[in-house]
Amino acid sequence: MKLFYSPGACSQAPHIILRETGTPFTLAKVDLGQHQTQDGGNYYDLNPKGQVPLLALDDGTTLSEGPVIAQYVAEQAGRQDLLPPVGSLARYKVLEWQNYITSELHKSFSPLFDPRIDAATKALFVQQLGKKYKWIDSRLEGQAYLTGDTFTVADAYLFVITGWAPGVGVDLSGLANVQAFLARVAQRDSVKAALAAEGLAKGA
Repeated sequence: MKLFYSPGACSQAPHIILRETGTPFTLAKVDLGQHQTQDGGNYYDLNPKGQVPLLALDDGTTLSEGPVIAQYVAEQAGRQDLLPPVGSLARYKVLEWQNYITSELHKSFSPLFDPRIDAATKALFVQQLGKKYKWIDSRLEGQAYLTGDTFTVADAYLFVITGWAPGVGVDLSGLANVQAFLARVAQRDSVKAALAAEGLAKGA
């Protein structure tokens, strides 16, 4: 497998899951500004969406959309801790979080990276994200991860997306449960390895 990624982008979530499962893979860095792969190729030729992540399988098939890639990798590895079995309520709880992070958090951050959007509009998105994270903080009360004491694909996704907050003015410093969650996930070997591989480890 080959994962096309951009450092610190949402592609980091499936990157973490690939390492969490011990799945053999290679990394291919993408310049999203130029839409160019690290070997000089046109990224649009691989993914017409022009976005990361993209997972290229050994037979040439590709998968896009981070939550789907994470689901595929976890299931192929038989890791029911990362994504519980089909039909179980626990599985739907993880998928519920995946959907929330995608629709309510990920897409709310996107405008904050767009230089064309005015300050007043960005302030509104920052305010909305603050409210959503207060709710997440309440859900993390008394438990290590989003669905309990087991790390899942949803936790990897939340960790990556939340890592964007300081750079775009979303202050989460007063949310003790969120901060404890971030610190806890950051200590995982898979996360440390992914950050190092993307050149984002402290001191890198």
